[in-house]
Amino acid sequence: MPRDKITLECTSCKHRNYTTTKNKRLHSGRVEFKKFCPNERKRTMHKEAK
Repeated sequence: MPRDKITLECTSCKHRNYTTTKNKRLHSGRVEFKKFCPNERKRTMHKEAK
């Protein structure tokens, strides 16, 4: 299966808010998305957690 489940962590408050999948063949490094953080109530960068 080429897609793996990943968890996205807020870069400012360090809460793990989202889960998604990614294709490891196309994105070998860690992905970053700008998503809404419910703890801070604003859009922040979310990075792939370990």
